Amino acid sequence: MTEGTLSTPDAVVDKPVTESAAVNSPAADSVANNGVASNGVAIDSSLTISEIMNILPHRYPFLLVDRVLELVEGERILAIKNVTGNEDVFNGHFPGAPIFPGVMIIEALAQASGILGFKTTNTTADDGKLYLFAGVDKARFKKPVTPGDQLMLESRVVAVKRNIWRFQTRATVNDKLVCEATLLCAYQDRDKVK
Repeated sequence: MTEGTLSTPDAVVDKPVTESAAVNSPAADSVANNGVASNGVAIDSSLTISEIMNILPHRYPFLLVDRVLELVEGERILAIKNVTGNEDVFNGHFPGAPIFPGVMIIEALAQASGILGFKTTNTTADDGKLYLFAGVDKARFKKPVTPGDQLMLESRVVAVKRNIWRFQTRATVNDKLVCEATLLCAYQDRDKVK
């Protein structure tokens, strides 16, 4: 994939993805700028867990996004995953030394990216659409995530070509990088998934 495009539910519309789509601004910037990004695009300042569940098909225990703090359609998202000690995964990963699995951090980043994609295309899983993993590139894990941590999930659209979306993602805890990866997701009709 070379240049970025934005997809509508039924067509692909070429639109270069600019550097302004970077996810380096803190969530407070949207409040300071009255809910408007530097490029003039309106920012949804928050999505609750109920609103997230109206967008994504995931449910507990595999819904890994608790809140969206900032979303600029077609550009970027900033979301939260609260890591709590009562999550089932800690029964086995690892007893006496609980560490949130890296693959679940990647999944949380993919779910945040899916929310961004669904909001950009003005669709939801209830419309018969899904975002499926097509690839994970350049995944790096920098620091363990443990119960009590709050994962800040950042994703930006790098490119969209036909039905394949490329997202640059990163997860931080207390402003320290814990994970980064490039994710590829296929936007598909649910009834075509076999």
